[in-house]
Amino acid sequence: MTFAVIQMVSQADVRANLSAARRLLEQAAEQDARLAVLPENFAAIGHRDPGSIGQAEAHGEGPILPWLARTSRELGLWLVGGTLPLPPDNEPDAKPCACSLLFNDQGERVARYDKLHLFDASVNDIQGRYRESAQYAAGEQAVVVETPIGRVGLTVCYDLRFPELYTALREAGAELITAPSAFTAVTGEAHWAILIRARAIETQCYVLAAAQGGQHAQGRETWGHSAIIDPWGRVLAECERGEAVLLGQRNEAGQQAVREQMPITQHRRFTSSRTPLSL
Repeated sequence: MTFAVIQMVSQADVRANLSAARRLLEQAAEQDARLAVLPENFAAIGHRDPGSIGQAEAHGEGPILPWLARTSRELGLWLVGGTLPLPPDNEPDAKPCACSLLFNDQGERVARYDKLHLFDASVNDIQGRYRESAQYAAGEQAVVVETPIGRVGLTVCYDLRFPELYTALREAGAELITAPSAFTAVTGEAHWAILIRARAIETQCYVLAAAQGGQHAQGRETWGHSAIIDPWGRVLAECERGEAVLLGQRNEAGQQAVREQMPITQHRRFTSSRTPLSL
């Protein structure tokens, strides 16, 4: 079955971003994609008050959640909604999480993943310092869900730097892992390709890395280079910058062969329960 990775250059205008995303998803559906992944902050990037977006959505007054349900249903897609700022379920006025939602092809929400690792870091770019924790709450749980193309683990952007999460997803049965992202141009050039290939190799999963790629408001620049990586670490598709629809297919027999020929889950001996010897 075919899946799609969507690259965007989102701005602060939510409705304009939704229109752009719809156009790209229509292209994916026309090419028989069954599942599509949107990038991080696909509906609004650089918005000054993401909490206000999240509260509107939680109170049923925003456009993004109805759009996700309608688009997945109308296009017949399983849709990973990149991320949007959304407070915890049943706490509509709480601090939002950077939330990645999965909708099935009937327009029903079937999974929610709240970004575990928040990007609080200094970067040598025009912004200088990023502090996601000032606007977002961290998630608490890893998520794997059954889909028509296999068991999908959900991650977001900065999570890519924490291999223990990806190991946990593999141990929970993940066969594909989604990574909607908005890497900065600086960190992306240094580490993006290495990270997405490493996470695929060590989990023997497909990695569907959907990125923002271009110039945004206030001079922010994202790296792009959205990609589909196979379980051997091969780059099956990639786009440097600008809007793009990348397509791939899961080779179930090939993935199983990789896992049987190099059974890393059976060979793993060091876990977090082991305390390193400090000399």
